[in-house]
Parts: sequence; structure tokens; C-alpha cells
Amino acid sequence: MRFGVLCLVAFAVLPSLSRAQVPVFAISQEGSAIQFSVKASVPIEGKFDKWEASVTFPSTDVTTGVMDVKIQADSVNTGSGMKDGKLRGKDFFNAKDAPYITFHSDKIVETGPNTLDLPGTFTIRGVSKPETLTFTITGAKGTGEGTITGTMAFDRKEYGMNSGIPFIKIADRVEVTVHLKGKRVSGPPLVFKE
Repeated sequence: MRFGVLCLVAFAVLPSLSRAQVPVFAISQEGSAIQFSVKASVPIEGKFDKWEASVTFPSTDVTTGVMDVKIQADSVNTGSGMKDGKLRGKDFFNAKDAPYITFHSDKIVETGPNTLDLPGTFTIRGVSKPETLTFTITGAKGTGEGTITGTMAFDRKEYGMNSGIPFIKIADRVEVTVHLKGKRVSGPPLVFKE
């Protein structure tokens, strides 16, 4: 009986010990932004006011990182009420029926001393396709604090955004910039290849 209790205590304690040995990062909304731009006869640029992002690591190896980004589609902000209304509608984000734009990656590929590729699944309007966010790291590695700026481009028509805006000619390519300010709040530093 005593041995069984000891085993239960060990199983309860060991997971918490192993969790303490992984880096834990917090993304700050302040100093971070998710923006987009589309070449058009009248420039279309904007940001999203409501979003969440997380980067988690099951080990100190940077390549094991998992990134999740969840954006509220109706929080689009171009500075123009007319453009925002059109982008929220069925022809573009379809925010009423597909309220979230998401990106999920469970792999990080080191492509240079300060660059990373995160291949993952991008979902908009309920359509999911593989896309890659390419990040540049700003800040000294190992300090546990800095920013990463990612870029991704996608063809809007591949996601069902085939319409235009009256009197405005819009390109098919949409460019997205994800600028995240993060800080390691616990655990050991990440290990990068040198």
C-alpha cells in the first residue's frame, strides 16, 4: 500500500519537474503587431486589433518549437470604415461565418544565424493550406528577450477571396507581417545551432 502511494506521488511530481526544465515564453501585446498589405490602385494596408500568439517549447532545442496565432477576423483595421466593412464581408474574410484566422506550426527550421522558417497550416475563411512564416530574430540569442518579425505571402484567390472592391484594382498576393515581442519567463535558455 505504501509503495503504491509513493508511486502516485512520484508520478504527480515528475511531470511538474520536467515542465520546469523547458523554456517558457510570454508574448507581449505591447510592442507586437499583426499587419497585412495588398498592392492595389488604392493601397490596402491594415492590422488586426484582436489576436493571440504563443510559442511553446517541449525542450531547449529551438527546432521543437510550436507556434499558434489566432486572429479575430472582424478586428481588421485599415483606418477606413468602408474598407473594413468590405474586408469583413463574405467576399473577403467572411468574419461572420469564419470568425478566426489561424496559423499553427509545430516545427522550426534554422535557416541562418538570425533567421527561422516556420512551416505550418494557415486557415482563413475556413480554408486551410500549408504556408511558411519566415522569421528574423532581433536581440541577442540566449538573453531570453527580443523580437521576431515574420513575413508570409499568400494568394487570396486560393482561399476563395475572388472578388474585388468596386473601382479598386487589387492584386492577388497578400503580404502578412507578424511582429512579436517576447520574453522568457522561466526555464533554461533555448539552444541554437551555431
